[in-house]
Amino acid sequence: MKKVFFLLIAQAGFYMATAQIKELAIGSIMPMGETKMTDVSGKEVSLASAASNKGLLVMFSCNTCPYVIKNQQRTKEILGYAQSKGIGIAVVNSNEAYRGKEDSYEAMQAYAKDQQYQWIYSVDKNNAIADAFGATRTPECFLFDAGSILVYHGAIDDSPADAAAVKRIHLKEAINEMLDGKQVSVSNSRSVGCMIKRVSKP
Repeated sequence: MKKVFFLLIAQAGFYMATAQIKELAIGSIMPMGETKMTDVSGKEVSLASAASNKGLLVMFSCNTCPYVIKNQQRTKEILGYAQSKGIGIAVVNSNEAYRGKEDSYEAMQAYAKDQQYQWIYSVDKNNAIADAFGATRTPECFLFDAGSILVYHGAIDDSPADAAAVKRIHLKEAINEMLDGKQVSVSNSRSVGCMIKRVSKP
């Protein structure tokens, strides 16, 4: 009983902390662009270094969330599509509270190799990047244009729980509209996935 009580207290604290995080608004400049992160390659990278002259797609992800696993093929397809269009890619793991578990740096390296990632997969120390973006879930996507302005935030498509039911790939449409110089018609969508496992902060 005591164990359950402390678990409930910990969960309540986690959700209260998450509720205080402010979502990055469409039209905002990309925050923390120069902050260094360790990539699975061992290199120190930043969002600014990952960006191209056409923009940057930032995806918050992890190794074990069931929604990440369920969406992994879609993840690789959309990141590959963005890459083919010349957009920079940065996949960010902010599960700092799981760093000694399934989202350790070594586990991230193994995961990236298994999934044949051809892009940055980096450690967000103390979930600082996630906090600045207002990211709360995995997977969660942020698309920035050539001027580092946020033009899309949300899910990959309109059916995260069922690939067979997808009617619109929001992120792909946003990429196309952005590159065509148009205003993104659907700039926000609801991210569905696991909560980012943040560290406790005073």
